[in-house]
Amino acid sequence: MMVDLSAFSDEKFDPKNWINGAVQQRHPQDPVEKHLVDLEMKLQMVSEEIAVSLDEQSSSALLRVPRASRDVLRLRDDALSLRNSVANILLFLKKAEGSSAESIATLAKVDTVKRRMEAAYETLQDAAGLTQLSSTVEDVFSSGDLPRAAETLANMRHCLTAVGEVAEFANIRKQLEVLEDRLDSMVQPRLTDALNNRKVNVAQEMRGILIRIGRVKSLESYYTKIHLKPIKKLWEDFDLKQQSNKLANEKNEVGRVSSSIDSQSNVSVISFSYWLPSFYDELLLYLEQEWKWCILAFPDDYKTLVPKLLNETMSTISASFVSRVNLATGDVVPETKSLAKGILDILSGDLPKGVKLQTKHLEALIELHNITGSFARNIQHLFSDSDLNVLLDALKAIYLPYETFKQRYGQMERLVLSGGVAGLDLRGVSTRIIGVQGVELSETVRRMEESIPHVILLLEAAMERCINFTGGSEADELILALDDVTLQYISTLQGILKSLRAVCGVDIAVDNVGAKKETGSDRKESASHGRKVDFTSNEEEWSFVQGALQILVVADCLTSRTSVFEASLRSTLARLSTNLSISVYGSSLDQNQTHLDDKGSSGDLSVAGKAALDVAALRLVDVPEKARKLFNLLEQSKDPRFHALPLASQRVSAFAEAVNELVYDVLIVKVRQQFNELSHLPIWSSIEEQTAYRLPSFSAYPQSYVTNVGEYLLTLPQQLEPLAEGISSSDANAEEAQFFATEWMFKVAEGATALYIEQLRGIQKITDRGAQQLSVDIEYLSNVLSALSMPIPPVLATFSTCFSTPTDQLKDLIKSDSGHQLDLPTANLVCKMRGVRLD
Repeated sequence: MMVDLSAFSDEKFDPKNWINGAVQQRHPQDPVEKHLVDLEMKLQMVSEEIAVSLDEQSSSALLRVPRASRDVLRLRDDALSLRNSVANILLFLKKAEGSSAESIATLAKVDTVKRRMEAAYETLQDAAGLTQLSSTVEDVFSSGDLPRAAETLANMRHCLTAVGEVAEFANIRKQLEVLEDRLDSMVQPRLTDALNNRKVNVAQEMRGILIRIGRVKSLESYYTKIHLKPIKKLWEDFDLKQQSNKLANEKNEVGRVSSSIDSQSNVSVISFSYWLPSFYDELLLYLEQEWKWCILAFPDDYKTLVPKLLNETMSTISASFVSRVNLATGDVVPETKSLAKGILDILSGDLPKGVKLQTKHLEALIELHNITGSFARNIQHLFSDSDLNVLLDALKAIYLPYETFKQRYGQMERLVLSGGVAGLDLRGVSTRIIGVQGVELSETVRRMEESIPHVILLLEAAMERCINFTGGSEADELILALDDVTLQYISTLQGILKSLRAVCGVDIAVDNVGAKKETGSDRKESASHGRKVDFTSNEEEWSFVQGALQILVVADCLTSRTSVFEASLRSTLARLSTNLSISVYGSSLDQNQTHLDDKGSSGDLSVAGKAALDVAALRLVDVPEKARKLFNLLEQSKDPRFHALPLASQRVSAFAEAVNELVYDVLIVKVRQQFNELSHLPIWSSIEEQTAYRLPSFSAYPQSYVTNVGEYLLTLPQQLEPLAEGISSSDANAEEAQFFATEWMFKVAEGATALYIEQLRGIQKITDRGAQQLSVDIEYLSNVLSALSMPIPPVLATFSTCFSTPTDQLKDLIKSDSGHQLDLPTANLVCKMRGVRLD
């Protein structure tokens, strides 16, 4: 049995636990006493061994103590000796420092004098050499050795720089400028010939001469001037073809008159959109060939020479390009094609009023822009080895002709969308034929409902056009246009809604029914458009109500569609925020990068920046103020509370409220008509006739005014069912639709009850006979309300109770109302009507 001594060194050692553990490790057949005896013996032996070992090590340690003490004393003596040596060395260094400082200062002065003397010597040599070069430079030029002449002029420039502004050499400085211009002009024909005939060696030699005399710009100028001519010829080829086609057509017209030539012999005029891709293809091929040749001829300059040529080309043809794009956009619409005008002419307002900007104009412009975008991507690939700034300048030059249109994009979309909204035919058929009064209402409502998805499609198409044409850089201007046009559309709907009030007859004043009174302009409109609704049949009546109920579907459709469009617009703006942030940040960051070596981080950023270049980034990099404004808008769009169309959203809510008000007025108009002049009916003040027989003094049946209202209210749920089904099928929420219909049912019933109570309060005096008849009427209406699951208002219940009670018992009834089941003000009013005094 082995004894583990590590457990005894643990701070948390517990003897009991250790013994119990040792006992558990014994063999099951061994007695516990024997196991414990063996364990005790082993522990004793181990302890004796430890004691012996401790004695031996203690004795050895005591023997080593004197030796260690002697070593410590010796080390202390050595340290003292070393300290003294170091102090002596420091003292020596301080003395040496004082003397050496004076020597170094003297040497510095000597070195300064020496360098000044050397500079003066070199300046004198340059001055002497400058005079000599000035006297021999004409001979060098006369020899025709251009490299030697370039070297001579370079040396003269160096000498003038060394001499500085000395009056004696002013003439030589002027002479040098004249000679450099002279050499530049001598290089031009040779360089032109080398470029035209692809002479690589000669071109390189001429380049070296120009660089030697500091005329690098002359190389770019000559190169661009030579190659710009054939490219301009490619561009002007379009006008030549157009002229030739016109001449051919004129000849055909003359020939047709003289010899009746078939009309198929006409030569069609080529369109700019059809011709532009071929121009870009030829230009791209030309630039690719120049790129390859310049790699051999100008390996240090090809990355800037060819892009410079493209920039100059686009700058030269920019005005003509804008004019052709403008005319090409006008060719797609007959009205503008006949006038030879385009988008810019429409925006300027120079065209007749009947000529409007159409979607086709913008689609033609975007098509041309897409063609240019394909060319720009090819150029980006071709110039991928160039510096990012050079590539940016080239791409900006390519898109430059479209900048005029992009700056006015918001105005263009506003005109297009306004024209689309104004072109909607929302007015229904106008009819005044008796028996079909609801036709105008239902047709108008149908057109209003059908116009909503059409307008939403117009707005969505505008957002898509903005991204396709401007890359989203004009999103802020587009949103303003969308908001304005949506306001225009909703204002049109509200105007139609106002006219429908006259069509429905709800703006006609109804005396003493709480209806709206006509004043001012409303009275004029009612005189011309309003009419009193006079239904000839129940079928016509309910068809009219159904037409009004459909307006609720219009409001619901407008609210939901605009809400969905706003959510989609916010999503689009959030996506633009991410894309534009990456593009603009990558491009602008890389422009400010210090050029490091190919293995540095600048190369990685350059690749990222070039990959992120797009049409929006190209515009926003140079206009930080516009970029800041746009990014603020895009950042706000990430907030769920953000309204992309703030004014339109408020107007939609106002339109929905106006619709609810109109529908309610239409649904309640029959009730108003039936309750009109109710408080002045002669039956309330009629006196009981004296007869020889005991007959009831009132009718046992309710009067027609209340039965008509009751039948109307009981039939109304059936009329609301189609509305509920329409909402359910569109929103997939049958419970909500049913709740919607029930809510309107209760609203009309509550309104009818309120109108009835208002008329009852207007009764000045009522006889017993009138009171009994009125109690029957009230009871009938109460039964109708109960059938509709409507609670009976306490005021109406009080009227019913008080009118059904005989006059002589009315006072006791009111005083015995201990449970306060009666409405006391109403009960007091009934007592006043029936001439009962409570005091």
